[in-house]
Amino acid sequence: MHGNLSSTDPTTTGKGSPHVLMLPKWWPNPADVQLGDFLRKQAIAVSGCTKVSVLYVHSDPVQNATAYVDVIEKEGLWEAHSHFPANGSAFLAWRKTINLIRYWKAAGNGFHRVVQERGLPDITHVHILVRPALMALWLKRKFGIPYLLSEQSSEYLDGTYRGKSFAFKWLNQYLFARSSGVSTVSSWLGDGLVKLGLCRRFDVVPNVVPGLDRPLPKRGEPGHFLVVADLVDRTKNVSGVIKAIAQARRQDPRIHLTIIGDGPDRGMLEALALETGMADAISFLGRLPNVLVLDHMAQAGAVIVNSNVETFSVVTGEALAQGKPVIATKCGGPTAFITRQNGILIEIGDNAGLTAAILEMTARSDTYEPQEIRMGVSARFSPGAVGAEFMTIYQRILHPRHG
Repeated sequence: MHGNLSSTDPTTTGKGSPHVLMLPKWWPNPADVQLGDFLRKQAIAVSGCTKVSVLYVHSDPVQNATAYVDVIEKEGLWEAHSHFPANGSAFLAWRKTINLIRYWKAAGNGFHRVVQERGLPDITHVHILVRPALMALWLKRKFGIPYLLSEQSSEYLDGTYRGKSFAFKWLNQYLFARSSGVSTVSSWLGDGLVKLGLCRRFDVVPNVVPGLDRPLPKRGEPGHFLVVADLVDRTKNVSGVIKAIAQARRQDPRIHLTIIGDGPDRGMLEALALETGMADAISFLGRLPNVLVLDHMAQAGAVIVNSNVETFSVVTGEALAQGKPVIATKCGGPTAFITRQNGILIEIGDNAGLTAAILEMTARSDTYEPQEIRMGVSARFSPGAVGAEFMTIYQRILHPRHG
């Protein structure tokens, strides 16, 4: 880290609107335009209320790449992207150690750029552990800057975290304990953190639901279903959707499916579509920018979220904002959205139930009213509402009440 940063003229902590430094683990980038897009929307929402700087530290896969920092200003958001070359050693311990050292140096370089151009922040807002939280802890110790932890990861709910090492869990507990606040995107996730002993209390601030400002599209074609997901089948269960589509299409030939997203299981899923005879009825579009996702959503008749776990489910919110009914599993996040008027809830892993829901939604597609579906998306999910909720938390951290 840069030892001379303390001599930089800081902003006046605690007076007026705070300068918020956001440290996300996930963020849209050329390699993955969908990664952390929901975090960026939260940052844009907050930037409508106060000064926000974003520091995103990430590795470049090119071995001979050099470390550098570039600044991007887009949609009113100031972002410093600090790059470092990834070490590709086959020895895991060595690779992780070298990449952690390089990450740390890149974080220091990026923070130096933030201070040079934006001034010292008043509060740090960490999105997703662990490395960004380590940076926030360092800033707290060196400059007295408090930090807020915001979590969205499903690993706290799907058993992944419980399987981590003792050292990893200890580090997580240490970082949570030294934060000045914790927020989650749903009570489902927050309760999970409490059960794991990571926090005692939390605030729920939802993700921004994009698309509310777009013209409301007409009803889509009956039987045209859309899935938007990372193709990690253990979590998203897209294979279950393909099997259900195959079963339903035997009864109603109008039924077909578009899949947006990519991931390690794409090859397996494409093979499954071929094996079930659905290759002509299922389209794989890969990853797309959010604006194109919304364009495809506008054309769809309905959206399917067949996940095993969802901490929030931005896709469910996006679909409802476009007036589209949703079939979703009772996997956490979607249960806060779905009613009989805007969709169908099914049990996790219930392929037969999913097939029945697909047939039912196709048969009564004209009973779903797009305007009513959009109106049912609470104003709580607008950028203004999300930004205001975070501002309340920032002010509580910076101006704690005594007594």
